[in-house]
Amino acid sequence: MAMGDVRKRLESNQYSDLSAMMESYAAAAVELASVGFRQRLDYSAESVEALDEILVQVGESPELDLDFEVRLWGSYLGEVLRRRYAGSWELTQYPGGVAAVPAVEVRGARMFPLMKVYRRLTAGEEEDLRSFFAKVTERLGSPARVN
Repeated sequence: MAMGDVRKRLESNQYSDLSAMMESYAAAAVELASVGFRQRLDYSAESVEALDEILVQVGESPELDLDFEVRLWGSYLGEVLRRRYAGSWELTQYPGGVAAVPAVEVRGARMFPLMKVYRRLTAGEEEDLRSFFAKVTERLGSPARVN
């Protein structure tokens, strides 16, 4: 399964809402992580470390399509957060930004996983996901209980 095929499939889909789109991109990230990077992404807190390793490799790619990679891997990071804290996806203004971007809303707090992945790919090591996830966990506490 080639990245181009996955991209065509994702971009040609008609999504019922933002959540459906983000879940679809996250599922594709899980697929590509396994096939292309031999990493297991399972929506667990531990998988954030595997995601970070994938982003290091993605960032080194000479034909990096930043927009698509940010959407793909940022959706996965967002789904980890959304599921862990029973949050929801919303389109909202990024602080200081001009366009609305997907964010995960949890108990009044907004997280911008796509922007985090963008910074990880463009700024490198100082934007690693482990410390980001540690800060989120510190701020939001224990995961929500799912019935």
